[in-house]
Amino acid sequence: MKLAVSGKGGVGKTFIAACIASSLARQGFKVLAIDADPSPNLALMLGLSPGEAAKLKPLSEDRELIQRKTSTGYPGVYRLDFTVDDVVEGFAVPTPAGPSLLVMGTVKAADSGCTCPANALLRVLTRHLVVDRGEAVVMDMEAGVEHLGRGTAKHVDHMLIVVEPSQRSLSTALRIYELARALRIPSVKAVANKVAGPRDEESIASYLGSGGLEVLGFVPFDEAVAEADKRGVSPLSLEPKPRAVEAVEALVDALLAQPRAA
Repeated sequence: MKLAVSGKGGVGKTFIAACIASSLARQGFKVLAIDADPSPNLALMLGLSPGEAAKLKPLSEDRELIQRKTSTGYPGVYRLDFTVDDVVEGFAVPTPAGPSLLVMGTVKAADSGCTCPANALLRVLTRHLVVDRGEAVVMDMEAGVEHLGRGTAKHVDHMLIVVEPSQRSLSTALRIYELARALRIPSVKAVANKVAGPRDEESIASYLGSGGLEVLGFVPFDEAVAEADKRGVSPLSLEPKPRAVEAVEALVDALLAQPRAA
């Protein structure tokens, strides 16, 4: 399974991605979790300590790697054709939750002098992860589809757009949905997070449905998850298992039961 998780910042996108990756690992899949968010937090959610997470430099900021892969020796000219299989083997780290983690990052600005080569590395790496590798891949993305080109998007099995009960979150979700449709991602659905009850469910489903976006499932607001976040603890390590984690695991089962889109 190749799965991308997107959504507006603050909706719990990283929590959903971590739960999915962990659930797949517990079901016997070899899982590679990819943090492609500008503010990477997937390491903490998967159980790494703050000290361990701080040591993980995003690949988009690794100038030595970028130069090694893209440099031609001529200023302003860089390679577009290079291998990246060794990047996964050399930079992915195991996590307590089960998946291996690769912190990809994103290109922040054009003032670093290496924006184009960095973009080239991320583009080639993303295609390799989605198209060429055999393990399950769960990508925690920024609010959009920037990491997915047309040649890559069609190989993603599912994109999940995480929303919460807020107008800005829902409107952002519909914009992401239109971008995903333009890239012809086979299966695009919403996951509603931090849901307080039936009224939230009805309003979310109605709003997104008016734009053609189906809600795959609802994840309840869970005080245990909120408290874990305040304490800097991964909710995946809590006992008893939080209701929100159980809800995401049920979504994973539903995804695995669906046939891969042609």
